[in-house]
Amino acid sequence: MKFIRRTHLYLGCFFTPMLLFYILTGWYQTVVPNRLKHPSEAETLVQKFRVVHSDQIYPSEDEFQKPSSPKLFKVLVIVMSIAATLTIALGLVLSFKMLRPTWPVWVCLVGGILLPLALLWLGQRR
Repeated sequence: MKFIRRTHLYLGCFFTPMLLFYILTGWYQTVVPNRLKHPSEAETLVQKFRVVHSDQIYPSEDEFQKPSSPKLFKVLVIVMSIAATLTIALGLVLSFKMLRPTWPVWVCLVGGILLPLALLWLGQRR
């Protein structure tokens, strides 16, 4: 159990900055739907971060610079996704092991599934 807690802690701490970055830039893309036609159009820092989120490159201000390759960053995102999934699974294991009774954990899990589904369903009925 100590190994699971430490693994969960270290993976969470390591990937928290990147997860927050993706959450915040994804949020920005949700509330500001106008898309840039090309990464070179990104002028503000927020627009550049948005391009990192959507295209996995940091847009260059130099038009004559060699095109960026997102391959290395994509590898990092894949590793982050696997580690985040593992961290979530470890967190669930910890919550079921540490909390008695476990019904509040089940309520939260079921609510976390049903609420988004209900909101999507309600949004389609308009």
